[in-house]
Amino acid sequence: MYVKTTTRRNKDGQPVRYLQLAHNEWDPVAGRSRTKVVYSFGREDQLDRAAISRLVAALSRLLDPAHALAATGDGELTLTGSRPVGGVHVLDGLWHKLGLDAVMRRQLQGRRLDPRVERVLFSLVANRALDASSKLAATDWIAHDVHIDGLEEINDEACYRAMDWLLQIEPELAKEAYFQVTDLLNLEVDLLFFDTTSTYFETEDADEPVVRDESGRVLSENADPELVASHKGFRAYGKSKDSRDDRPQVVVGMAVTRDGIPVRVWSWPGNTGDSDLIRQVKKDLREWSLSRVVWVADRGFTSAANRRALMQGGGGYIIGEKLRSGSAEVKAALARPGRYATVRDNMQVKEVNIGTDGRFVICFNPDQATRDAAIRARLVEQLEQAITGTDKLNAAERSHLAGQLSTKPGLKRFLRTTPGGLLRVDKKKIEAEAKLDGKYLLRSADPNLSAEDIALGYKQLLEVERGWRDMKQLLDLRPVYHRREDRIRAHVLLCWLALLLIRVAENATGQTWNRLRAELQRLHAVTYTGPAGTFRQTTDLT
Repeated sequence: MYVKTTTRRNKDGQPVRYLQLAHNEWDPVAGRSRTKVVYSFGREDQLDRAAISRLVAALSRLLDPAHALAATGDGELTLTGSRPVGGVHVLDGLWHKLGLDAVMRRQLQGRRLDPRVERVLFSLVANRALDASSKLAATDWIAHDVHIDGLEEINDEACYRAMDWLLQIEPELAKEAYFQVTDLLNLEVDLLFFDTTSTYFETEDADEPVVRDESGRVLSENADPELVASHKGFRAYGKSKDSRDDRPQVVVGMAVTRDGIPVRVWSWPGNTGDSDLIRQVKKDLREWSLSRVVWVADRGFTSAANRRALMQGGGGYIIGEKLRSGSAEVKAALARPGRYATVRDNMQVKEVNIGTDGRFVICFNPDQATRDAAIRARLVEQLEQAITGTDKLNAAERSHLAGQLSTKPGLKRFLRTTPGGLLRVDKKKIEAEAKLDGKYLLRSADPNLSAEDIALGYKQLLEVERGWRDMKQLLDLRPVYHRREDRIRAHVLLCWLALLLIRVAENATGQTWNRLRAELQRLHAVTYTGPAGTFRQTTDLT
């Protein structure tokens, strides 16, 4: 059985082709085969191709899969590739839904850049979310491992040029992206959470100091002296939050909504203290003309200068206080009597008035108190074992042991040396620590928030910590394969954009990105090549 083609001419002389389903039958009388038409499809230019597809599909179901593929495919059709497509497809959809492509196109206007630069930046963001690698490895990933609409392949130079451009437009991109995201997702932005982390580099050589302004940006050597705030290298030695003080680092800050959506990131030289950062953050976001926002920050930002900065423009703050700081305000707050009120999530709160403008709220978690007591008991037991029998040692030996114990903060806290040089467990210190079990102290300047709102608002600061964890584990913030400051800053921005997309996906589905990514990457785009050209077909959705 085959398709027979018949050509006729219209009155105007134009040829018209007709298609028929026919087969040959043997005519024993005539002694030859004759063509028998089984069905007429009509004119070729008016063919009902959908009906033919349905007929072919119905007939294919009568065959086993292998024979069906052989019967329906062109004999010269070759399967030339198969790439995961689900993850990129969803990320690209979110990229467009959040308007990030439109923001970049607006920023591109009037610039002499490759028009594909938006696609290049998206591909680098997708690479961080799906298979984080160096920019050089990302070019191979884009060319051979995924399918990205509008970008078949790129080189590493295109990646670096796109990163340089991203750094130039970052302030406007962050602002426009913020309003696009908050409007589209209807986010609650009455609370903004801020925290910092550090990321170190596998080198022992810190960067040479350069002239910088108060925001940590590099100035020219002949810049106005009034603009000069410091002389620092970008990769510098500082207090590492990765416990790698032996390596130069940079400091990264992030502002997050209560829904966990990261709205902006900042990068500073590695020896910048937390207390110097939040004023710049508040200044940068004040330029966005936001409505009244309450900032939530950890204990590293509790200085009076930071609190004054956060109050400017009608803002407010919720900041953790260091219980062991020894300040008069902390001692007065902890000494105030009063009953705790139980709120949700196994938390008890008590607001105390110590006669200052700020509000203090003491939070108590019974389960955490039990854990704190168990940890302290274990440390005290280790300390007692370490100093048992040391009275028989001479003064030099005891001093040497005390020096060794001083390198272990958990044990050092409860060690006491008598005037005679003997080593003892400090029982008064243990009693003082027991009074702090399960407690933390919060300071707020907002008169409209209840004690419960203050406590629960601070607890949501965990969203920033979750963001840092995902930045480092899912998106591979480090290792950073760059040494230039501008490229390091651009790398951080790519990680921020990737985190933004995966947070939106997680909030929409209620699933973690690890699970989403694994499921999405099972969807493939299969490429076929034949005499008529190349086409792609995706596997069925689960």
